[in-house]
Amino acid sequence: MLIASAPSFELATIDIVIVLFYILFILALGFYVGRKEKSSDSFFLGGKSSTWPLVGFGLIAANLSGTSYLGLAGAGYYDGISVWNYEWMATILLIFFTIFILPFYIRSNVQTIPEYLEKRFDSRSRYAFSGFSIFTAMFIDSAGALFAGSITLSLIFPEVPMWVLIVGLTFLGGIYVVMGGLRAVMITDTIQGFLLLTAGGIIFYFCFRELGSWQAVIESAPEDGFKLFKPTDDDFMPWPGVFTGVLWLGIYYWTTNHVVVQKVLSAKSMDHGRGGVLFAAFIQLPFLFLLILPGVMGRELYPGLEDPDQIWPVLAFDFLPIGIRGLVFAALAAALMSSLDSVLNGASSLVVNDFLKAQGYVKDEKRLLTYGRITVGILMVVAALWAPVIFMFDGLVAYFQSFIGHITMPVVVIYMGGLFWRGATKEAAFYTLVIGAPIGLLAFLGNEIFDLYHMQFLYSTGIMLVFSVVLFVIISLATKEPLDEDKVPFIWTSQAWKNESRELNEKPWRKNYRIWALVLLILTLVMIFIFA
Repeated sequence: MLIASAPSFELATIDIVIVLFYILFILALGFYVGRKEKSSDSFFLGGKSSTWPLVGFGLIAANLSGTSYLGLAGAGYYDGISVWNYEWMATILLIFFTIFILPFYIRSNVQTIPEYLEKRFDSRSRYAFSGFSIFTAMFIDSAGALFAGSITLSLIFPEVPMWVLIVGLTFLGGIYVVMGGLRAVMITDTIQGFLLLTAGGIIFYFCFRELGSWQAVIESAPEDGFKLFKPTDDDFMPWPGVFTGVLWLGIYYWTTNHVVVQKVLSAKSMDHGRGGVLFAAFIQLPFLFLLILPGVMGRELYPGLEDPDQIWPVLAFDFLPIGIRGLVFAALAAALMSSLDSVLNGASSLVVNDFLKAQGYVKDEKRLLTYGRITVGILMVVAALWAPVIFMFDGLVAYFQSFIGHITMPVVVIYMGGLFWRGATKEAAFYTLVIGAPIGLLAFLGNEIFDLYHMQFLYSTGIMLVFSVVLFVIISLATKEPLDEDKVPFIWTSQAWKNESRELNEKPWRKNYRIWALVLLILTLVMIFIFA
């Protein structure tokens, strides 16, 4: 029997008790872990001791947090399965990252992703991108996390003003970062990731049982909603946009975004880093079943929801038993906080390492650790003050991804160009960034805000990419210079591939990450073929 209306959003007493105990546990964990932090390296990178499960779940939590966890189910409810293009593309890009980019980050021993630009180009590009990253982390990433958290908590506490919920999330997320640093974030991300993935599996099972057959699942989707690739004029996900936009947004997010890649930099070894990234790549694939398809089935179970992003909380309240419901909602609230705590830790890392430490203002490690905690606290206050302001821009929330697509293509070009092209120059890197990003901002304002023209943002992203490539190549050719020997280790070469191949030939096949990457790639292509 299908459900006609949404259930009442009321947690039982035992659920509320579990939520409170979970929050206390998270805070206690941050305090316990924080007692061991003795340096800025341990605070920002967990002492580079993370094993592959921690790295993998850290990456998964970065992807699940903020608007993504609720947004994937909501997109499934609204549009069907086409949003899965972001997830399978993430799998392929994480494989690419594992093979071609991760070794350079690990071997170069960088503390931040912008630091790589200094090693490959010069300090100007590092500081320009670091400042850019701090701005987007605090005023874009944190906004998405705060909105998603407030949406969820407002279902449970409808009488509490939204700005109070947002400020509460900000301070709870910030407190255990101040105490425990990245190590605390990685441990809690692992716990939360496991709970949320398990909850997704349970909800999928009950929804499928309610509908009764795979054909009923297909029929519950909107028109053309069970097609992975939509027509070229589709407003949400035109199929060319997968390659002009989704691909390049993914490269920015998974390979150059410091808040995300910081989790990989914390790995205890190259093998643990690779294992963690491939584990995260694998988990992207079942998101189709754990999040998107429950949203699709929710159309049949709860037709006519005003806000599609509410479908996952609706399903969780209806299908999860008392007790488990409280544990999962505690994990969801904490996961929504984990997006914010990753932003706070990552932005603080950039301030301390790229400005205070790199420029010699502070050298003592204990003082750097103290400044790191102070910086997290300051950024926490900034996020809390920004919370009421973002209500003024309610219409812009849907445009955050478009905003990122417009302004980050210069970043993608200078990283990929620097890694794979020996002819890329430091002048090209710096000027592509400082010219391209403002032009992208103007294009975003003209397209999305002032409505001077209209273009689907995945197409606009492709145009900005082409513009950035042309700018980068022209400036590189105009400022051509001999390549310094100290830059060579930060450029990919076929010899590096051959050397690694010889090393892998000496290992058992089960320890050869390329074999697992190939298996994962084949699995991804098979799933794409099935659902295309």
